[in-house]
Amino acid sequence: MSTENYINHPTFGLLFRLCLVAEGKELFSTLYAQRLFFVVTSMTPKGFTFDAVGRSEARQLFEERMRSLRRQGNYPEYDRLQKTYKQTFQ
Repeated sequence: MSTENYINHPTFGLLFRLCLVAEGKELFSTLYAQRLFFVVTSMTPKGFTFDAVGRSEARQLFEERMRSLRRQGNYPEYDRLQKTYKQTFQ
């Protein structure tokens, strides 16, 4: 089973899912450069909304998610996100 998720942005093309931010909200990045970040909100039945966020805000959201997973004891997901974090922000 693949954990990779992609979505098509109307202007910036294919976005890669980095992590869940909150219920119905996920953090995405542009696929190749990983320099533009978006919080994508699912809005049934309307579709999606794309909110651009800066690199530092995206990093903060990502770190908050990792802290939450660590507190919950979800170490397999935490380890997966830690690898993605290193590839994206370091």
